[in-house]
Amino acid sequence: MFGFERVNAKEEDIDLESGTLYPGLSYGENQLRWGFIQKVYGILAAQFILTTIVSSITVLYSPVNELLRENSGVLVFFAILPLILLWPMYVYQQKHPINLVILGGFTLSLSLTVGMSCANTEGRIVLEALILTSAVVFSLTGYTFWAAKKGKDFSYMGPILFTSLFVLVLTGFIQMFFPLGSTSTAIYGAISAIIFSGYIVYDTDNLIKRFTYDEYIWASVTLYLDILNLFLAILRVLRQGDN
Repeated sequence: MFGFERVNAKEEDIDLESGTLYPGLSYGENQLRWGFIQKVYGILAAQFILTTIVSSITVLYSPVNELLRENSGVLVFFAILPLILLWPMYVYQQKHPINLVILGGFTLSLSLTVGMSCANTEGRIVLEALILTSAVVFSLTGYTFWAAKKGKDFSYMGPILFTSLFVLVLTGFIQMFFPLGSTSTAIYGAISAIIFSGYIVYDTDNLIKRFTYDEYIWASVTLYLDILNLFLAILRVLRQGDN
């Protein structure tokens, strides 16, 4: 009788453990973490809806397209603005509604630069890049959730990815003065895609385990940048391959 009760209790523990995000997480924490994840992905979805709308207007609406194309200073301003907004966004990430206002400006400015990249690319290539990016993001996200449930940890990737990103940015800066050839540009894009794919896994793992419940804005920003940079990297590779 007592042995049967112990078996039932053990089976209950196994069922409870199998439903958690990662081993060792209590039921209450698991529910809170799932709510946090849903909130982050909700914000992320809103960001990409805004990016799609703004990019489409930039590509299809001639006055906006011509304004950005003919005024390089305006385009440079919108390219630099997200870097400027990162600091106040980090400082005010827990102050509502200032955090959402800054996040909106950050997303809007990046969307304009993405729209210009798409405007200078054939529509077929943009669609291919969008499909490939979606496939990679869904695959890596699903894998990371599965791996976390199995007890795998990806925190070790942080220093590797940071170093790779630093070299990538430095190479991009050098490229401004010493332009790369088409083949080198395609290779640069492929390496960029690999690095940002790694960041999607790393930041998704952080979303599951490490971001605090108040860091929903910063979590959505990191994933947004990972996915956006992956899309631009794939777009660069396909554009060079088509040329």
